[in-house]
Amino acid sequence: MKSSTSNIMKLSLTLSVLAGVFGSTYGGTYVHAANQPSDVNPVKPEWGYFVDTYQNNIKDKLTVDSNPVIGTLSGFNKLWAPGQSWDSGTKLNDSILNMNIQKVINIASKRTAAQEQQAYLDDRRNQSYSVMDGLGTLTDIYRQEAGATTTITDVAADATSQKYDDEGNNAGDPNSSLGSVVGLVNKLRGDYSSSNPAKSYFSYKRPFRWSPEASVIPTLVPQIKSDPSSDGGYPSGHTNAAYLSAFAMAYAIPERYQELLTRASELGNDRIVAGMHSPFDVMGGRVMATALAAGILNDPANKELKQAAYAQAQKELMNQTGTAKDRFSNYNTNKQVYTERLTYGFPQVAAANKPVSVPKGAEVLLETRQPYLDDTQRRWVLATTGLASGYPVLDDPEGWGRLNLFAAADGYGAFVQNVTVTMDAYKGGFYQEDSWRNAISGKGGLIKKGTGTLHLTGKNSYTGTTTLLAGTLEGDHGYAFGRGDVRNEGGTLVENVQGWMVIGGDYQQSAKGTLELNIGSASDLLSINGTASYGGKLKLNFAKGYVPTNNSKIIVSDASPKYGRFTYIQTTGLPAGYTVKPVYSNTSVKLQIVKK
Repeated sequence: MKSSTSNIMKLSLTLSVLAGVFGSTYGGTYVHAANQPSDVNPVKPEWGYFVDTYQNNIKDKLTVDSNPVIGTLSGFNKLWAPGQSWDSGTKLNDSILNMNIQKVINIASKRTAAQEQQAYLDDRRNQSYSVMDGLGTLTDIYRQEAGATTTITDVAADATSQKYDDEGNNAGDPNSSLGSVVGLVNKLRGDYSSSNPAKSYFSYKRPFRWSPEASVIPTLVPQIKSDPSSDGGYPSGHTNAAYLSAFAMAYAIPERYQELLTRASELGNDRIVAGMHSPFDVMGGRVMATALAAGILNDPANKELKQAAYAQAQKELMNQTGTAKDRFSNYNTNKQVYTERLTYGFPQVAAANKPVSVPKGAEVLLETRQPYLDDTQRRWVLATTGLASGYPVLDDPEGWGRLNLFAAADGYGAFVQNVTVTMDAYKGGFYQEDSWRNAISGKGGLIKKGTGTLHLTGKNSYTGTTTLLAGTLEGDHGYAFGRGDVRNEGGTLVENVQGWMVIGGDYQQSAKGTLELNIGSASDLLSINGTASYGGKLKLNFAKGYVPTNNSKIIVSDASPKYGRFTYIQTTGLPAGYTVKPVYSNTSVKLQIVKK
């Protein structure tokens, strides 16, 4: 008969799995809800793979099949039929396009003075300079080392009547100590990255030309072009430029990957706050920048530049300590706002169950963020963290619109098959330590190799076996190790949660393994929903002055006829003069307290 404790934990695990099946949401967008694909082979659209054709984004190529940007964004043609002039297009979906402008109106009716000030600065400042805010405490040091300048430091008193342009140097000085990083930003924002060809093709008006209620903030009225024929809204050029800058900086400084992307999304959102762009404009700007960044980073001609930029940033910047304010220090807030801005709350207007397609070359966008994975593994990360299908303008055939790079930076969303990860700590950076924060589902398991440390912080429901061969695998959530067996064959398995940690199947630890438990109260317990087989080392870290009482349980399991024993016990945190002794049964490990 199974122990009552184990049965309770199994019920709790089942409920958590059901929650994982139905998904966790931010702003109505399912972060991991997309159907899992059976493979990650790219789909070739009629205009060719974007990464192979990105240099066709030029003013002389203005058709869906000749310009990959226009092709990638052509899902907009399901909503809008471009006309021959700026005001002669036809709405094909009134309700969705009206909703697009209504969202601008709603924001305009509630924007605050502080929001208007930031929207002005994000309009007038060069985008590469603005995105540097995503570097947090390192922002000032980066700007100094890169020699980056701006002449727009505040909102001038006469900004409502006078137009001001930024005469700074945008990304910085190519001859500075961060010159290679500056060069990479400039390369991504180079000759083939303009939004103007797509604007010209789609000829979709800016929101204030659809409705006077979608008003531009007063300080930006002087920026409105008198000639609307050269002032299209879709896609947003500022958003495109912000994301391109963020992708370049994130490649060189992956330690701030999600923060830089959040800053780019903020700048895009400020285009809506300003009344200058609609949500679809901003979504289009993000999608085109994602594809362009991958195309440029994949180009063999840029291989040495991107490698030099990464090496330079790590050497010149990451060893410094900055004091600038970090507006993006809250991970949960970053995740929420970034995810909301992927779809802006639009309803799904097409089939919602299509598997994610990963574009050719998209894996380069995670190259420095997850260096311990190979290209195919990074493609699986992108496939298992993508958006659900059916959202307006995001269902391009290659899959650029459905990529969720914030979620991808948090590792796999599912183990479709067994995943082997080798983290060699001596290489430093993310090789040494990283966290996978997604709720990982799937039928596969995890095999951890190498001396580095991998944290699993999500509410995981994958059913395959977790095998630890070397290094450290730390569970920072009660269900971090999923529903399958756990085998510790030579590393350190760490439990680091308050309350119960669940192992969904059997637990086996060899003589070379270490189990590390952090115990701060009597409620801290490792619950094994299968049989247990102990060996190797047990390390107990007692926190907050906690001293267990005699017969305190630290591990419970199903009846285990061959449960074995740990060969070595190490403790930290006990008051002087106290030691503990494990007492084994076929369903538990208890502690006896010995006071010298």
